[in-house]
Amino acid sequence: MLLIPAIDLKNGQCVRLEQGEMQAATVFSTDPAAMARHWVEQGARRLHLVDLNGAFAGRPENEPAIRGILRAVGDEIPVQLGGGIRDLETIERYLDDGLRYVIIGTAAVKNPGFLKEACSAFGGHIIVGLDARDGKVATDGWSKLTGHEVIDVARRFEDYGVESVIYTDIGRDGMLTGLNIDATLRLAEALTIPIIASGGLASMLDIERLLEIESSGVEGVICGRAIYTGALDFRTALQRVGAVDAS
Repeated sequence: MLLIPAIDLKNGQCVRLEQGEMQAATVFSTDPAAMARHWVEQGARRLHLVDLNGAFAGRPENEPAIRGILRAVGDEIPVQLGGGIRDLETIERYLDDGLRYVIIGTAAVKNPGFLKEACSAFGGHIIVGLDARDGKVATDGWSKLTGHEVIDVARRFEDYGVESVIYTDIGRDGMLTGLNIDATLRLAEALTIPIIASGGLASMLDIERLLEIESSGVEGVICGRAIYTGALDFRTALQRVGAVDAS
């Protein structure tokens, strides 16, 4: 199972939010590139970047920091990015810069035709990010709740050819209250493409519970506040999932 450190970017800094609230941001590093190197050296096999300003603005806002991270990581591990991606030109530019996966969230829900075009043009590089509260999809940096059921939307996007789905319970994100395992499992069982869990990872207990449902199609989990505060020791968790040697 992939344990994917998150580097959330706000104003060029590495931060974590609580329930997606921009005013509830905790700065964990003023050097995102150094933070990226840290997680690579710890044994991460993928990194998850979020342009938080971009998610709210609807356009890229942290490209200098993103390019700095990509230079720091090189081609050692894949990097995925979401936030403010609304057109094919942005996707092409990011992939040319060295990103492996582009995450489309709000734009996928509001403009499914764009997602379909992206999957056609950049097959193998498109991940959909579905953020939900009480089973309903949210958009616009989590500020707007739609009436769409997560499973129904995900099934449609699976048909378009997306690589995987990142499922975030936004009521839990950044709160260290534990992942919504039941909802993650329901989504994984409804699809044939992999699911990446997100939102609320708190401790090794969450890792153990994810391992129990890994065979249902849960490919990995986004690791955020827990690994920054020390509530979850990243190396220990990697050892548990067999990603690094215990030595």
